[in-house]
Amino acid sequence: MRLFLAVNLGPDVRDAIADAAAPLRGAAPELKWTDRSKFHLTLKFLDEQEEHVARDVAAAIDPIAARHFAFDMRVGGEEHVVGAFPNFRRPRVVWMGVTSDPRLELLHHDVEVACQTLGFDVEGRPFRPHLALARVADRLDPAAAKKLERAAKKVELDVESRVASLDLMRSVTGPKAAYQVLHSSPLRQR
Repeated sequence: MRLFLAVNLGPDVRDAIADAAAPLRGAAPELKWTDRSKFHLTLKFLDEQEEHVARDVAAAIDPIAARHFAFDMRVGGEEHVVGAFPNFRRPRVVWMGVTSDPRLELLHHDVEVACQTLGFDVEGRPFRPHLALARVADRLDPAAAKKLERAAKKVELDVESRVASLDLMRSVTGPKAAYQVLHSSPLRQR
C-alpha cells in the first residue's frame, strides 16, 4: 500500500482552493492538476508499505493526536499564495501555500519522531507546508513556465481550515485513482 499521513480539508476549503487556482489551470492546461477532492496537507509520505505497517502507524499516531488540540490553519494568505518546486523556471510541482504556524510545526515534528521510532527516515528538508495543485510530467518550455508564473502572481486566497484529525491515507492508483482514509486520529477538542 502507498501510504502517507495528512491533514484533510473540508469541502468548502477545497472548493475555494480550486476556484482560486482556476487561472493557473487556464494558463497551463497541460499540467496534471489535482482534483479538488484530493486536496490535503501531507505531513509525512511513507511510500509503499506492507499492510501490517499501516496498523503500526495508526497505533503510533493516536497518542500524537491526543496530545494536540484542534486548531485552524491558514491556506494562502498575503505571501507565497502559489509557488513551484523547485521554482517557476523549472516547475515540477505547483503548490498553494499554508501559513507556517507553531502548532502545525509541532504536530509535524511529533509525526516525524513517531515515524522515526517505526524505522522511517526523518525528512532532511525543512517542513514547508503546502498543498499540491499540479504536477509537471514533462519539462515546460520557458514561455509556458513564464505564463504560469504570471498567473500565479494573480492568485488570491486566504481561508482557514480546521485541523481536527491526523489521517493515515492510502493512495489508490490506476483508472480509479483516489485517496482513502485508513485511520483517523482526532485531535483534542477544547
